[in-house]
Amino acid sequence: MSTTTALGSRGEAIAAAHLTDAGLRVLDRNWRCRDGELDIVARDGSAIVFCEVKTRRGTGFGHPVEAVTPAKQRRLRLLAQRWLAAHDEHAPDLRFDVVGVLVPPAGLPLVTHLPGAFS
Repeated sequence: MSTTTALGSRGEAIAAAHLTDAGLRVLDRNWRCRDGELDIVARDGSAIVFCEVKTRRGTGFGHPVEAVTPAKQRRLRLLAQRWLAAHDEHAPDLRFDVVGVLVPPAGLPLVTHLPGAFS
């Protein structure tokens, strides 16, 4: 496993714990289909939440949440449609969250959760 892959896996685990602590119920992690991957799918009350996780060691290339570009948002919307078609989950509301995880060389990770980051 590469160090980048290990960092991403660690960030996703931190994000999942953060979301669970915030009261969300994780339904799926690292769900894949032919069009890509959803990092975390969760339920928050009546809403299904599709959560993109970005992890970095520092902000030299910007904050992790800045990496969710309009093109990435379009792909996440498509993946959400695919996930909903493949699962028997019904919700009146859908939400797209972004979780940025900064993992510094020393100290605790810093989590930034943006609920409803885009629609």
